[in-house]
Amino acid sequence: MKKFVLSFVVIVSFIGYSLYQRALGAQKMPIITAQNTSNSQSSQTVIQSSPTSASPTSQFSIQPTAAAVIPTSPPTSAPTVSSGYRDGTYTGDSIDAFYGFIKVETTITNGRITAIKFLQYPNDRDTSISINQQADPMLAQEAITAQSSKVDIISGATDSSEAFIRSLQSTLDQAKS
Repeated sequence: MKKFVLSFVVIVSFIGYSLYQRALGAQKMPIITAQNTSNSQSSQTVIQSSPTSASPTSQFSIQPTAAAVIPTSPPTSAPTVSSGYRDGTYTGDSIDAFYGFIKVETTITNGRITAIKFLQYPNDRDTSISINQQADPMLAQEAITAQSSKVDIISGATDSSEAFIRSLQSTLDQAKS
């Protein structure tokens, strides 16, 4: 009986919180697009933050979604965050992801990560292709949002996630020095 009551309380709390969030309104998130281009030696995927809609040639795209926002005070202007990164384009180390290698190129503009290009990723097996088509845009989006390599590992793409983190970190180390 205690488990039932506890489960009921948790479910009701979750529903109440969800309704509260919905009542506060929603804010659209920016679109992150990825373009996949193949050549004989490696594949390239570009992940870039964009306030406009995805191009019709994008193979991957993350469409705008609603995100609940708890307003604390009206925004006056966007805060300026100095990451300490030097502007430029940096190529990361090629890291073994078990079924292939991951290598990224990071573009820093105004001290912020603005684009991540996959120069190499596992793509010789159908499963590898499927996993990386889903995981790569999510990893890059999270890194651009976090402005660091501290991103969550994606379940089912653990090796790719860990290799991405290490390759991205090698680009950020170059941008800091």
